[in-house]
Amino acid sequence: MLARAFRLLDAFTPDRPELSVRELAARAGVPRSTTHRLVGELLAWGALERGGRGVRLGVKLFELGAMAPTPNRLVESASAHLHTLREVTGLTANLAIREGDHVVYLEKIGARDLRVPHSRLGGRGLLHATGLGKAILAFSPQADVDTYLERPLLSLTRATITDPDALRTELARVRRAGAAFDLAESFDGLFCVAAPVRDRRGFAIAALSVTGATARSQAERFAPAVIATARALERALSSAAS
Repeated sequence: MLARAFRLLDAFTPDRPELSVRELAARAGVPRSTTHRLVGELLAWGALERGGRGVRLGVKLFELGAMAPTPNRLVESASAHLHTLREVTGLTANLAIREGDHVVYLEKIGARDLRVPHSRLGGRGLLHATGLGKAILAFSPQADVDTYLERPLLSLTRATITDPDALRTELARVRRAGAAFDLAESFDGLFCVAAPVRDRRGFAIAALSVTGATARSQAERFAPAVIATARALERALSSAAS
């Protein structure tokens, strides 16, 4: 029953933040009678709240998420670095970690003039289709990379790398350069550059990037600033751990 409750919560998306019980049952694949009962329990607990035409995620989930220790410590350490990176580049600065086959955006320091659609705070992106994801994959244990490349690589744009051998070559380039690029691979017309944030073993625990470059040459121009910021964050995290 707990798994079904999780499926109900996972049915909400940024474009559908509010759902009726009927819609919720259909999207989660849970019988309507069961959905109705679980919705009542989730409302009572605070995981859901009533909206104008259905239910939506409740404040209780936000309160629980705010207590997650690792992301919070990471965001606190990264905040000043991301603000500086945004000021230096004039682009949106991002911080993300890996969760399964995706990156999850923990922080975004926006640039006012950025009009190209891109992900939201708390949103997800495919590892192989984002600069952040490729930066993390390139500095992950080889077994993790091999497991990821065993599954089909979805195409988001015409530029998305979907061939496993081509992606291996790209990840090798990222390891040599210390930076990964998203050259209109997640959204048409959107370019970004990312760098890994590594632990003492050299494995990526997160990545940061700037998003909003309008050409490859512009993204490449900002690579040194992104790499330097990632290294500064690594030193800050190491000092905090000590």
